[in-house]
Amino acid sequence: MTPFAILESAVYAADLTAAEAFYCGLLRLPVIARVDGRHVFFRVGAGVLLVFNPDATEVASGNPDLPVPVHGARGAGHVCFAASREEIGDWRQRFMAAGVEVEAEFDWPNGARSLYVRDPGGNSVEFAEPRLWEA
Repeated sequence: MTPFAILESAVYAADLTAAEAFYCGLLRLPVIARVDGRHVFFRVGAGVLLVFNPDATEVASGNPDLPVPVHGARGAGHVCFAASREEIGDWRQRFMAAGVEVEAEFDWPNGARSLYVRDPGGNSVEFAEPRLWEA
């Protein structure tokens, strides 16, 4: 048995309002769950992007019906969204118009294009052609 997909990925940001403005407002991802001060979750195709306040996820929930273990990370994380080469160009234009600095944009040795920006929590947010991981 082998996992066939990643269901959810998480990044951490202390300012969830700014994170929501970035992921919902700028990236236009729909919010599917929000708990003030703790998290905001976004739909990304068939998966989910979880954005947690790192302080809040280090505290046990105390809810025996949802015994999710404490977890979290400190420092910049990374998430990569699939995009065509044309879409990457469109993302560059959207980020420039919004005053979001493009940190890097280049072609990998296999020819796949990537573009990197930072979200308000300092996480590295990449947009890359899916063929980046083709053999």
